[in-house]
Amino acid sequence: MLAFTIATYNIHKCRGLDRRVRPDRIVEVLKETGADVIALQEVVGMDHADRQHDQVRWIAAELGFHYRTGGNRYLHGAAYGNAVLTRLPIASSSNHDVTWRKSEPRGCLEVVLEPGGQERLRIFNVHLGTGYFERRYQSKMLLDIMNHAYRDATPRLLLGDFNEWPRGLTSHLLETHFKTAEPRGRLGRARSYPGILPVAHVDHIYYDSPLEAVTVSIHRTRLALIASDHLPVVAEFRYEPT
Repeated sequence: MLAFTIATYNIHKCRGLDRRVRPDRIVEVLKETGADVIALQEVVGMDHADRQHDQVRWIAAELGFHYRTGGNRYLHGAAYGNAVLTRLPIASSSNHDVTWRKSEPRGCLEVVLEPGGQERLRIFNVHLGTGYFERRYQSKMLLDIMNHAYRDATPRLLLGDFNEWPRGLTSHLLETHFKTAEPRGRLGRARSYPGILPVAHVDHIYYDSPLEAVTVSIHRTRLALIASDHLPVVAEFRYEPT
């Protein structure tokens, strides 16, 4: 039996609601979640020569995690995009271009993990666009990418910021192909954005069998409420290899 905790977190360039750029707060929030695998969006400086400006390298070092990056464009002279951090061994990674026409460049970071023995997990980390037709194109691209990856039957998790509120075609399309780990609140679906007064649930985790979601929650602490404009979504999974 394999058990692990995974989190998706749009860190908003490590800029908190107080407008201060504080990667150290992001590190503390991630420690609070206890996640073994972390999908980050809106990460800046991913190939910056200075460790202090390379956010993912700094965060990973503080956590003692391995990491892979998916830079989709350059911002302030350094790569900007998604990252996956994990305490589990990494077998491989690749970044898939899901940009729609002349919209902002977007990507899907695929990372293959080796939690033990011959078993593998395939993680897909995305940050979709803000336009309706853009997301419609990207959701179909994601299905193509993930179906191609499924040829070896490795369990898959797709997570990230899907930028869809209210729920629409992207959510419905993905839910017809995957299970969804949805956190619940007193008034229905829990919300993760914007952090301090969330009105939308745009951060999602999708998965397929034989993975089983045990618990799913929005990580809402005093520090998380100010560290970014999103709250982390955290899920505990278990997996019985065949």
